[in-house]
Amino acid sequence: MAWYAVYTKSRTEKKVALRLKEAGIEAYCPVNKREKQWSDRRKVTEEPLFRSYVFVNIDLDKQSATVRRTLGVVNFVYWLQKPAVIQDDEILAIQQFLSEHAAVEVFGNTLQVGDFITIDAGALKGQKAEVMGIKNRHEVRLRIDSLGFELVARVE
Repeated sequence: MAWYAVYTKSRTEKKVALRLKEAGIEAYCPVNKREKQWSDRRKVTEEPLFRSYVFVNIDLDKQSATVRRTLGVVNFVYWLQKPAVIQDDEILAIQQFLSEHAAVEVFGNTLQVGDFITIDAGALKGQKAEVMGIKNRHEVRLRIDSLGFELVARVE
C-alpha cells in the first residue's frame, strides 16, 4: 500500500474522492476552509487545496484499474514513467498543517535566475544548466557551460 496522486477533471476533486471512498478506496482530498461574502450572507466553503488532484492509498497492482475507472479520474500522476509515490509522512504533514492553519495557499516551485537545473527532455537531456533569465514564466534562458551554449527553453 502506498499513496499516489491522481489527476482529476477540473472542479471534481471532492466528488472523485467521495466516489473512490464509496468504491472502498482510501482517498484524501485536502480542503481549505474559506469564508466567502455574498451580498446577503457569509458562508464558510471548503475548496480543494490542490486543484485537480486527489491522493489515494492503494495497492497499485490490485486497485489501479478501479481508480482509473472512477468517474472524474483522468489518470495517475507520473514521475519517470511510473505513478508518482507520495510518502506517508508528506500526507501526514499536509493533514497536520491544514488542521493547524486556515486560509492556506499553494504555490508551485518557481525558477529563479541563478538556479541550476538538469534538462529532462530533448536532445540535451541530462545536461546541467544555469538559469540566466526568465520571460513570461514560461520562457527561460539557460547557460550550459559544458557545451558552451546559451539557449531559450519553454518550461511548463
